[in-house]
Order: sequence, then structure tokens, then C-alpha cells
Amino acid sequence: MTILARLELWKEQGAITTEEQAHLAGLSRGEPVSLSLELNTLLYAGMLAFVAGLGWTISTWSRQLGDVLVLTILSLLLASSFWYSFSRAAAWTRAESTAPTPIFDYVLYLGCLVWCLELAYLENRLHVLAGQWDLYLLITALVFFFLAYRFDNRFVLSLALSSLAGWFGLKISHWPDSPSEAYRPYALLYCLSVGGAGALLQRFKLKPHFLNTYLNVAANVLFWTILAGVFDSQDHGLWLFGLLIACAASLAWGLGRRQFAFVAYAAVYGYVGLSWLLLHDARDETFILGYFVLTAIAMVVTLVQIARHFGRQR
Repeated sequence: MTILARLELWKEQGAITTEEQAHLAGLSRGEPVSLSLELNTLLYAGMLAFVAGLGWTISTWSRQLGDVLVLTILSLLLASSFWYSFSRAAAWTRAESTAPTPIFDYVLYLGCLVWCLELAYLENRLHVLAGQWDLYLLITALVFFFLAYRFDNRFVLSLALSSLAGWFGLKISHWPDSPSEAYRPYALLYCLSVGGAGALLQRFKLKPHFLNTYLNVAANVLFWTILAGVFDSQDHGLWLFGLLIACAASLAWGLGRRQFAFVAYAAVYGYVGLSWLLLHDARDETFILGYFVLTAIAMVVTLVQIARHFGRQR
């Protein structure tokens, strides 16, 4: 029996779906397989690793190299990246646009990372703004927002939202006599602001496809804030109730919009909160280990099945 015949038999027996049978049949015939997602991830990770290595080199050898040489190298990298981006970019449009060249998005991302590295070096070595890191973060957020919308790049938008969150947190931390519990309402305000801004911009059809990026960032910050309240606050019952509502909303959104990430958020963050509720008074290490082994396996299997179900319906 040939491979194709065996695959057809398995499909008739219900062992594999029609989509799986078609995919496996294509592989057996030697048809090309798209690795676009994997390659994109590796390239972005490569840019991040390159800048991390550059930062380590600078921190290790900056005294030997000298500030002038280090800043010259960083400025050349930054100027080259942004020159390439602005010189190759197509005319701006409110709708989604494609990158003009295969390496365009990666060069832009590299420029943004080098921007962060150069600002950090300037402040650490020259103290340009006398330690006002919150101002650096605000400027960086504004620059990244501009670049994200000018060049239609979700990764840069994520950097902008992260920088804005950093500015938010650092600004609040400078307030006198502010306990950690006082930060949580402002973190929730940040989530509402980010989610509301994304929805408003979508309504005005200004890069409406960016909404998912806004919601993903807002959802993660929201869940982290709620979990911090569950773990640290004496009113953890109220925070647990909030976690339940957030998980239900995330699950409903994910199922309704066919977005697996939000289903995963509800499952993973809900699992963390529930595990804390069950185990925070436990002392038996064997029980704790057994609990995490069994429930983690069940969680992974469930998420894999949900992901496969989502994939079949696309």
C-alpha cells in the first residue's frame, strides 16, 4: 500500500482529518512547505540577539574603546537603519500595507533596538537628563508610535506600548509614600487606556489591524496586575473574582473572534490563580509536585487540542 493510499484509509477511518490528510499528502509528494512564521521569528530573535551582544560588548569594552567611538558606531547603525527605512518606504496609508523589501521590517526593528541601546549608554555615561529615565521612556514611546504607524510594524508598536508602560510605572514610582498596592489601580488604568485607544483608532480606521496588538498588551498587563493582587493583597478574594471575570471575558473574546491567544491567556492565567488558591497553604512537597505534573500536562494537552480545533476551522 502506498503512502497516499494509507493516508486516504486513515482519513476514512477517522484517524486524521481531511486537512491533515491533505497536508501529509503534500509532504509525501515533496511539495514545498511554508516556513515564513518560523523564519520571521528567527530573524527577529536574531536582531534581538545581535543588539544584546552589542550591548554586552559595549558594557565590557567601553572604557577601552572610549565614548566617542562607541557613540559613533551606535549613531552610524541608528542613522543607517532609519535612512534605509525612510528611503525605501512607500507612501503612507491608513490601511494595512506590506513591507517594500524582504528585510525592511528587520532593519527598522534593528534601528529601534539600537535607539534604546544608545539612549541607555548616553544616560549611563554622560547623564544627559540627570537620571530622568521616565523622560527617556516617554520620548522613546512617542518615537516608536510614530515609526510603527509610519511603517506599519506591529513589533515596533509593541515596543512603543512597552515603553509607555515603563514610563507609566516609573513615573508613579517617584511619588512619595506610595505602597505597591497603590500602583495596581494605575496599571488597570493603563490597560483601559491602551485597549480604548486601540478600539478608537480602529473605529477611525487608522491602521485598524493594530487592534490585536493593543489588546494583547492590555490583556497581559491586566492579568499580571490582577495576579499581583491575588498574591500580595489581603483582599485576594476580590482579586480572584476579578481574575474570574477577566478570564471569562478573554475566553469569550478568543472564541468569538477565533483568536487562540486570548483563549490561552484565560487558561494559563486562570490556572496560575487557581493553583495559588489551592496550594498557598500546602506544605506537602510530594502533593505540590504531583499537582503541577498532572495539571500542567492536562493544560498543555487541552491547549493543543483547542489550537488544532482552531486550525481546522480556518
